[in-house]
Amino acid sequence: MQISTVHGALEWASSFLQKHNCEPKVAEILLLHIMDWSKTDLIIHLRDSIAEDKLADFQQKVEQHTETKIPVQHLTGVEAFYGRMFHVNKHVLIPRPETEELVQQVIEAVDKTNITCVDIGTGSGVIAVTLAKEWENRQIDMLATDLSDDALQVAKRNAAKYGAKVDFYHGSFLEPLIDQGKKVDIIVSNPPYIAYEEAESLSDTVKNFDPELALFADQNGLAAYQQIIHQAGRVLNKQGMIFFEIGHQQAEAVIQLIKQQFPNSEVTIFQDINGKDRMVRAML
Repeated sequence: MQISTVHGALEWASSFLQKHNCEPKVAEILLLHIMDWSKTDLIIHLRDSIAEDKLADFQQKVEQHTETKIPVQHLTGVEAFYGRMFHVNKHVLIPRPETEELVQQVIEAVDKTNITCVDIGTGSGVIAVTLAKEWENRQIDMLATDLSDDALQVAKRNAAKYGAKVDFYHGSFLEPLIDQGKKVDIIVSNPPYIAYEEAESLSDTVKNFDPELALFADQNGLAAYQQIIHQAGRVLNKQGMIFFEIGHQQAEAVIQLIKQQFPNSEVTIFQDINGKDRMVRAML
């Protein structure tokens, strides 16, 4: 098939992806990245000719995606989150829309102007960087921890990209803060919460390319919550708050864990846009 225009390239890629049981929308994502265009640019240039080197790069990436099922975000190196583009790679979890909803819950629930907040298991840093930017008009100390040095490098790069003031700590969950005697008002985390037994049910893209450290947890997926909640009492200030993203069947189990540690806390479950239990807020 002879391809000479932008429209022709997009048409070929969409058809090729569909034929290989891949999402046709990947075609547009890859083309916008390769051409360094916005969607408006694409509309304007749709009937223009496409340079041979750009076409070859585009075709190579489309074929690589269909053959390996490598996430398109690993091919582009970026993903959108809460209106910003973040660097991502194989060392971090690709941000999901559900985590944007978690961030929105935190923003809506916190009305203090003087805040110390920690993002546990920060990964690419999307939660910490987003909160730091959205709360720029407040007095905020934003902290973030991760056990992965590679993930922290990605998070630091994203913080630098947006000029977000975030203090990063290497270590397991809240341990770095406990070691340094840090206190916080808010704990927020999207920890690993998938049980190892559920691995086979995941898509190949998730199972083969997302870092295992960011996906799986012992104790039927609850181990990270157990550890964070256990450590939280040594870190949280009075009237502190905890926000978690959870697996859609974990709400009752996580509530019980919080109530065991903080009997007087007020715990609320929030559903995601698909109507599934997805977020937990505990007010101590």
